[in-house]
Amino acid sequence: MKLLIVSALSGSGKSIALDTLEDCGYYCIDNLPVTLLEDFINNVMLVDRNTYAKTAIGIDARNQSESLSNFSENINLIRSKGIDCEVIFMQAEEATLLKRYSETRRRHPLTDYNIPLKEALLIEREMLTPIARHANVVIDTSRTQYHQLRELIKDQIVERDYRHISLQFQSFGYKHGVPLDADFVFDARSLPNPYWIPELRSLTGKDQAVMDFLKEQLFVNELFADIHAFIDKWIPRFEKEGRSYLTIAIGCTGGQHRSVYLVDALAKKFKSPGLNVIIRHRELH
Repeated sequence: MKLLIVSALSGSGKSIALDTLEDCGYYCIDNLPVTLLEDFINNVMLVDRNTYAKTAIGIDARNQSESLSNFSENINLIRSKGIDCEVIFMQAEEATLLKRYSETRRRHPLTDYNIPLKEALLIEREMLTPIARHANVVIDTSRTQYHQLRELIKDQIVERDYRHISLQFQSFGYKHGVPLDADFVFDARSLPNPYWIPELRSLTGKDQAVMDFLKEQLFVNELFADIHAFIDKWIPRFEKEGRSYLTIAIGCTGGQHRSVYLVDALAKKFKSPGLNVIIRHRELH
């Protein structure tokens, strides 16, 4: 039996994640109180194993803080009953969340006359820390649109069930910030930059002219070989430790040329039936 616990900062996409999982065959429940988790496991999931063979439960800050602080005990209890339980935690930058609430005019569940939105976000992040600590997968949705998030959920959660470890290779631009959900970050800013070649400036690392230029650069090939050797060496160790998901982020200044090229090249190198390889170019739209 499979149980996914999906938790998130309000406004970072938990509802979209649950809707996507439901479309993929999961029985989904949103906002189940943590105090009812044990009863649900004993009296529902274990009683009707067919209906609830794949279940996803949304848990957020509408729970009492005391029950959230005991989250570790609940996870251990669930796993002691032979249920494969994973925790998915979704977050976004504060500025992104403030903008989303401003655009939708929705009320944050922790705001009231004495607690403004910005303070509510800080309180919520602190309340959900016990869940975030147990996360098997962390997803940063700061620069992710609706359809992109649905694809991420399918790639990282659903498709992974049929393979071993999932590898996500992500390009990004340092001038837009380092991804919050990266396990390893590699810096490609020291490599020769196609941006300074006029005929390549408007292109990206997906264009053949840029790829041809970078393939000829010694340092580009050396960095590619070093990153490949590191990941290849440590994947078996991560799998042995039970890791099911790994994000490798590669950044350059703008996230358009060098990082894009390296991500695509590495993904192509690691693609195999035993690995779920995901490509994400954060700054390419």
